[in-house]
Amino acid sequence: MNKLIAALIAATFSLGAFAQTAAPATPAAPAGQSAQQSQSAADPTKKAKKAKKAKKAKKAKAAAA
Repeated sequence: MNKLIAALIAATFSLGAFAQTAAPATPAAPAGQSAQQSQSAADPTKKAKKAKKAKKAKKAKAAAA
């Protein structure tokens, strides 16, 4: 009888531990998406640099004229 109770308690703990290992909250992104995200993160800075260069060129033309 004691072995049966011990087995039931052990089974309860093992099932409780198994129930806690659920799927992750945030799924892992595929490799292709992470590369696209890093490129899209770099694009705004490139656009800002191009805009600054364009402004400097306009100022230089206005000063030369």
